[in-house]
Parts: sequence; structure tokens; C-alpha cells
Amino acid sequence: MRLLIVGNGGRASALALKLSEDSKITKMFFAPGNATTEKLGENINETDILALRDFAIKNKVDLTIVGPEAPLVEGIVDEFKKVDLKVFGPTKKAASLEGSKSFSKKFMQTYGIKTAKAVIFDSYVEAKEYLQTQEFPIVIKASGLAGGKGVVIAEDLEEAEGTIHDFMIKRIFGDAGIQVVIEEFLQGFEASIIGVSNGEKIFPFVSAKDYKKAGNGDKGPNTGGMGSVAPSPEFTDAHNQDFIQNIMNPTVEGLKKEGLNFKGFIFFGLMITKNGTYLLEYNMRLGDPETQVLLPLLENNLVDVIEDCLNGKELDLKFKDKKAVCLVVCSGGYPKNHETGYEITGVEKVKNSKVLYAGADYRGSRVVSTGGRVLNIVALGDTYDEARKKVYEDAVPVQFDYAFYRDDIAKF
Repeated sequence: MRLLIVGNGGRASALALKLSEDSKITKMFFAPGNATTEKLGENINETDILALRDFAIKNKVDLTIVGPEAPLVEGIVDEFKKVDLKVFGPTKKAASLEGSKSFSKKFMQTYGIKTAKAVIFDSYVEAKEYLQTQEFPIVIKASGLAGGKGVVIAEDLEEAEGTIHDFMIKRIFGDAGIQVVIEEFLQGFEASIIGVSNGEKIFPFVSAKDYKKAGNGDKGPNTGGMGSVAPSPEFTDAHNQDFIQNIMNPTVEGLKKEGLNFKGFIFFGLMITKNGTYLLEYNMRLGDPETQVLLPLLENNLVDVIEDCLNGKELDLKFKDKKAVCLVVCSGGYPKNHETGYEITGVEKVKNSKVLYAGADYRGSRVVSTGGRVLNIVALGDTYDEARKKVYEDAVPVQFDYAFYRDDIAKF
């Protein structure tokens, strides 16, 4: 088989590593890829959807897996299907469940999916007036794609008004903030469930825990994710049953009724409160950095899982009885202004973990940083402490200028 994987972050590296175990795969292309994928396949400097379609035709690609949200929202799956290319992911219409938070919130409300109370605003003036009547903290979301950074928990009226001004007037996320969703703040802990859809059913993976804030103790600004753990130690069987009954099953029914059936990954961002499990958001793809801890635990062959989904078959997913920990190493200043181009050294000294490059590419024989989240260090263990110890010990020799990471990933 010849595969095309669209993406270039740590998620693409995790996919590459998992797929490299499969003897059926003779060639992997990555668009645009990174320093890890370059060693496991061929990186191509292409992101345009039509160019990728033409590349897949010319290079006789048997299957395309789409990692990031932007090409899905732009309709890459629809374009590939028009020319009978096999592709795993939601259609443009189904991807709106991630691409538009207002669309997804209306979907949740329509189909009785357990979620926070929310109001959608197109008008800055009306949003500002609404805030005058609310209790704080309150959650404000840019409706469109904002790289995982378009959600603010406003602690008071001043911060809330400043946030909607940034989103709707200053347009710090461009058109993504033209429309905002203002919703009640739910107190509890977050968990992530990623599943695969065969067009009729969703088959969930084990749970994961993502660390979104830049600083220890969940302090500082939101990021794309500073680390992850699977399974989530806080997410119980009772929470899972609540999720299946009140979120996953009504989602499946809603997808059918709206004609949004698709074959691909779906991500449920959950908040678990004293009143049960609530849905915060959908992502219509694998999460990052959740993928980095889920795929090493998955015992099934990933291509077989995808092919069975594409053929509408039932799945029997199996996972190792292990704990997985991922530490994200970032460039100083992330998630705000940060510099790139720093050489990464010491990776050859890593003993008990896997190093997955994210924002990093080869420059000749050197690997240099190209993004905010530079690399991931991933390990398995029989306990969280064992996996955590491996990750943090292996982080010590890996160095580049202004590198930083959280010290409290998987510290329970």
C-alpha cells in the first residue's frame, strides 16, 4: 500500500510511527511532514487541496489520512472522493461540527446532547449587552478555527468585554471571531474521547487527558496542548456510560438525521462535573497531543481499522493494559511570539521513550525548530509514575535554545 498522510505536527509523527509497523505499507508520503516523518517516508512540500489530489492520482496513493482540521473544513475529502480516491475523514459539511462552534452548538441543542447552556452572537453590541446580565466566570469561544486558542474563560466583566472586542472587532483570529459563542462555565475536569466512525456507528478509544495551559498547575494561556496521558485516571466507567448514553449515541442519531454520516475520526472534548459528563466541543479528527498516547496503546493494526470503517464493518478495538504519557517540549514564548531555527541536540541520548518531532525539520544533517510545539517525548509504563519517570528523564538531554515544558504532566 501507498499512503498519504496530511499534516506536519506531533500527530503526523505518531501516525507515521504506528503505520511504520505495518508490513503492507510500502511507501508513505507526508504533506508537508517534519523531521520524524522524513525518516519514515517522503515529505512533500504541498498543502493545497487540489495539488494534493493530483499528487495522490499521479503517485497511485491507495489511502489518504488527514490530520489537521483546516483541510477537512476546506473540503479535502469531498475533492478526493470526486475522483474516487480513498480518503479517511469527514466531508466538508460534517467537518463544520469543528469548523463552526455555532453550528456544532446548535447541533448539540437540537439533538439533546448534554452540553453547557450557550447563546450565539453575530453582533458585538448584542454580545456586550448580554455579558452585562451574566455571572462569572463565563466561557467565550470564537466560532471558527483558531488553532486551539480561540477559547477564553473570562473571570469578570472587564475580561469578557475585552475578549469579545479582541475576537469581533480587532479580529485577532481573523474571520474565526466574527461570530462568538458565549456559554456557561462548567466546573470539573476535562477528558478527551477519540473514536472512529464507519458511517453507521462510532467506536471509541480509551479516554485521554490533555494539558491545555502553558504553565504548571494549569496556569497561563491556552495552548494546542502541553502534554497528555492515556487512559485518563479520573475518567471512570460511570463517566463513560454517561458519555455513551447522553453524548455519543445522540451524536450518532444526529449525524444520521442531518445527513452528516462520514467515515473518519471524531474527537469529543468533555467536561466532567458533579452533575455528570458534558460535551464541550467536537473535533472531526485525531487530537494532538492525544494521538501521541492513544496510538501506542492501540493493539489493532491501524490500516485494518481504517479499511474496516471505510467498508462499513463492525470494529473490535483492543488496547494494551499500560499507561502512556506524552510531554510536549516548546519554544520559549509559546503560545505567543516565539523564535524558530534553533538546533535540537541530544535526541540520540534518549533511552526509554520515543521522540516525535512536531515543529522541527532537517536543515542538512541538523534538526532545527520550526514551530511553537517543537517535539514530543512519549513513553509507556505499567503505572503513570513509571511512564512519567521515563519521559522526564529522557527530556533532560534533549536541548535547544529557550526550550521549556511543564513539570507536572501525569503528576497525580
